[in-house]
Amino acid sequence: MVVVVIVGILAAIAVPTFGHFRRNAKSQRFIHDVHTFAQAFETYAMKNGRWPPSAASGAVPTGMSGELRDADWAQDCALGGRWNWDYKTNGVTAGISVTDVTVDEDQVLAIDKEMDNGNLSSGNLVKNGSRLTYILQK
Repeated sequence: MVVVVIVGILAAIAVPTFGHFRRNAKSQRFIHDVHTFAQAFETYAMKNGRWPPSAASGAVPTGMSGELRDADWAQDCALGGRWNWDYKTNGVTAGISVTDVTVDEDQVLAIDKEMDNGNLSSGNLVKNGSRLTYILQK
């Protein structure tokens, strides 16, 4: 009986801690992916003198196959939803978006505080409904 109580106490301590680490890992993965993709799009723009054209959600934009790691772009984002390249759409000239973000607002705000200005309605990381966009050029 004592062993069962001890195991129960340890589980009660471990489960919330595991949830925190999992949430943190998703946030860090998102930040890493955004920086990686931003560098790829900026490299493309420097080489070609322009941004690539818009592409459907989850689709690699035309001309970006050599710049993006296709498997990562085509996979679901760590925050849920799909990666999307916005060129002259959704109010930005160039931006990396995630459509249908599924994590809670607090997690997105914590990411914004780490990446940007802590305000999801201004700066380089903005949220509009379930769409989260990292703006490369306004």
